Amino acid sequence: MNSAAFREQVRRRFSRRAASYNQLAQLQQAIAWRLAHWIRQLPLPPGPCADLGAGTGLLGQALGEQATSSQAPPTLLQLDLCAELLARNPLPNQRCWDLTAGLPADQLGAALLASSFALQWLPEPGQQLQRWCAALRPGGWLVLAVPTAASFPQWRQAAAAAGVPCTALPLPETDLLINAAAPHLRLRHQQRLRFLRPYGDGHRFLRQLSQLGAGTSPSPPLSTAQLRGLLAAWPADGLVSWEVLILIGQRVNHQP
Repeated sequence: MNSAAFREQVRRRFSRRAASYNQLAQLQQAIAWRLAHWIRQLPLPPGPCADLGAGTGLLGQALGEQATSSQAPPTLLQLDLCAELLARNPLPNQRCWDLTAGLPADQLGAALLASSFALQWLPEPGQQLQRWCAALRPGGWLVLAVPTAASFPQWRQAAAAAGVPCTALPLPETDLLINAAAPHLRLRHQQRLRFLRPYGDGHRFLRQLSQLGAGTSPSPPLSTAQLRGLLAAWPADGLVSWEVLILIGQRVNHQP
């Protein structure tokens, strides 16, 4: 599947599941709350601020909920490719935008670029992250959360035991992302958060990914027989691990 076809499939599947996204996105909501807590502490310079892959606006809403009477939250431009997700986003200042084309011209020299659970859907995540870092103004901040390649070991183990391909979305390696950001930023915080979540069984896990709209993969789907084999080999406890990388860093100066 080429990049354009994959991107359109991602957009289409999220659009179909937009109505149920917030109800099922508990992990994404928890991460958005953490990122909002960090953003409130940052000394932001003047300049535009954006939420890259904002979707239904979980991060911006968390910022608003954590605001105090003495500290108004920054207004984040809500950028997302999926118009149906943005239609569920109650925040103003929205724009339907394909991040594979880079950032809008009016976001260059940004004071804040935040992104949660979006970078993994873009081609060449390390290169995309470098572009985001380079778009910050001196003193500007990157705040990022992204699931990494250490996620879903149970899926890979079940696929290996069943002798079938693992069709999980290839997630970026943690070190790749850190190495992409480090030359551009003074990293204030980097953390690998690990979550072990109960889904009951493999079928319920895969179904929840699909219901979120997050079931797209560049790999061909398994046949019915292969899927049965995968589910039969799934760990009986139904637990699935996620690893989420948090990166928070400040652009010190322009790089050549």
